[in-house]
Amino acid sequence: MKLIGIGDSVVDYYQDQGLIYPGGNAFNVGVLAKRNGAQACAYLGMIGNDKAADLIIHAASLEEIDMTRVRRVFGPTGEAVVSLNEEGDRVFVGTNRGKRVQSLLKLQLTEEDLDYIRTYDLIHTSVNSDIEHELIRLAGQPISYDFSTPKRWTRAYLEQVCPYLTYAFFSGSEMELEDIERLIEEVHGWGVQVVGVTRGAQSAIFSEKGERFEQSPMPAQVVDTMGAGDSFIAGFLVSYHDHQDMRKALLQAAQSAAQTCQTYGAFGYGTKK
Repeated sequence: MKLIGIGDSVVDYYQDQGLIYPGGNAFNVGVLAKRNGAQACAYLGMIGNDKAADLIIHAASLEEIDMTRVRRVFGPTGEAVVSLNEEGDRVFVGTNRGKRVQSLLKLQLTEEDLDYIRTYDLIHTSVNSDIEHELIRLAGQPISYDFSTPKRWTRAYLEQVCPYLTYAFFSGSEMELEDIERLIEEVHGWGVQVVGVTRGAQSAIFSEKGERFEQSPMPAQVVDTMGAGDSFIAGFLVSYHDHQDMRKALLQAAQSAAQTCQTYGAFGYGTKK
């Protein structure tokens, strides 16, 4: 399986360490899919011309992520400011979202981009990627989408995006079970084949065309939960796309997330800011 992440790449700045780590949902899923055995992975998006962008490019090179179609723009790369609580859970305390190049400019895909994207089996993107306007042009391929927490989407937004998707992922640790069930049914109703809701330390709830599956977290020595959800998605997609076996894919997803929780950052490479 070959996967391309489109949209968001940032650095996560850990204030207590004085370090930045490469991150961003679309970029993370590409890197972590490659670590989970994907044949090839790529990232297409915008980064700045600063030290943060240099780190993202360096990490991509070491992880064998194709960056051929990346736009490097004059301006700041996205940055999230992060603190950790005593349980190792990530807490976002700030962002430069209004000043980053991704917010100041809009990613416009060219015909050459689309030809390049078609060489990959699966597209992954997210609510953070600001490419809703391009989904109709990407809809000929399977698309995976991370909607993050309920604070990031509305019913109108789901109705806009879901008809183009094969996979829809949500972070639902603060959602009640009845709300999760209602969400799953509604998203299936817009044609999405697989809907997944991760719930932190609780079992993830997934649905394949209406059939429910649950997956408990794997035991791990947790030092940092940053990127655990992205790692779960990456492990799931690599296994499910190749085998169409939900239980096998969810097990790989949980193992992938547990591994990620044992290192700082979504996948390491911390460097001085």
